[in-house]
Amino acid sequence: MKKKFMVTAIVLAVLFALGDIGVLFFSQESFGRLPQGERLERIKKSPNYDKSLKQFVNLEPTKTMVSEKGFVASGIEFLFSKDTAQKIPDTALTVIKTNLRELPADKDWLVWFGHSSYLVNLSGKKFLIDPILYSGSPVSFVNKMFKGTDVYKPNDFPDIDFLVISHDHWDHLDYKAVKELEPRVGKVILGLGVGEHFEYWGYPKEKLIELDWWESAQLSPALSTQIAADSSQNFKVTATPARHFSGRDLRQNRTLWASYVVESPKRTIWIGGDTGYGKHIAEIGKKFPSIDLGILENGQYNEDWALIHTMPEYLGTEMKELNAARYMTVHNSRFCLSKHSYYEPLENAKKAAEESGKPLLTPQMGEVLYLE
Repeated sequence: MKKKFMVTAIVLAVLFALGDIGVLFFSQESFGRLPQGERLERIKKSPNYDKSLKQFVNLEPTKTMVSEKGFVASGIEFLFSKDTAQKIPDTALTVIKTNLRELPADKDWLVWFGHSSYLVNLSGKKFLIDPILYSGSPVSFVNKMFKGTDVYKPNDFPDIDFLVISHDHWDHLDYKAVKELEPRVGKVILGLGVGEHFEYWGYPKEKLIELDWWESAQLSPALSTQIAADSSQNFKVTATPARHFSGRDLRQNRTLWASYVVESPKRTIWIGGDTGYGKHIAEIGKKFPSIDLGILENGQYNEDWALIHTMPEYLGTEMKELNAARYMTVHNSRFCLSKHSYYEPLENAKKAAEESGKPLLTPQMGEVLYLE
């Protein structure tokens, strides 16, 4: 679990209990809208949807909260316990401010903005993943960005061919950012049900590519003028499983969380999203044996919610089982969503790389990482 389901959930529960005040709070447009109509009917046909529970489920039995202390006790401990971990840096972190509009279209590159937000150029097509540019929470005093990391805003970005959303948690789906980006987004790649939020926020249905696990879509040219007319034949995206949960309020798992395999003319990358370790990692590796770059979740883990984020001891195992040629890790360095030191995930990544024998890419936030 994460602060979204700790601090934010406690705040939301209190507001809910306040009756009319809670109703007004939850009615804000930023909370989005639950799937309905044809979209809901499609969801009900998914093999990953439990009709009796009326929600999506993971491939393996998965508790969001595994601690015997319970949600309330764990939440209070998270908020008020004294520990030695330096969860928030004392000074502003250094982030390189790159002119994203002037980067070459004929080279493959990646720019990471901290947490799980990054921009990737693959054979001239630009993929923007989980952009958190304003806020990672429905309330301003929760999930504040580390000093120095609030550098990039929507106007800094070039036209985006494909906006990719792993799931609808607040620290992966920034309402204000995606609203402002809409005129310059060609298509949006989403898990089942997440498109309801986007339609509610003004995105045309034609822009949305909603996928269930193992469903694929050929990607057609969107906004980039540099892409050859026939190059879309070599672009494909497949939604792959993740072990996590979803929800923007107290109602969980009404939309699907996902990872993605993107196949381009030059290389294949795996976008891990948020996921705990599970049998799906090896399965993805077997079905896609030529992954050039695996982007793994690494951060905001804790033994109290050990099943829905990757614990450090499994990171090297994931690298071996996914069997990508090289790795980088995300979901760190921008928010304090757990109890570990803010720099600990980067140390874990180096240990995992040594254990797996796989190359590890460690770009600075905002740095251009060329994939050639």
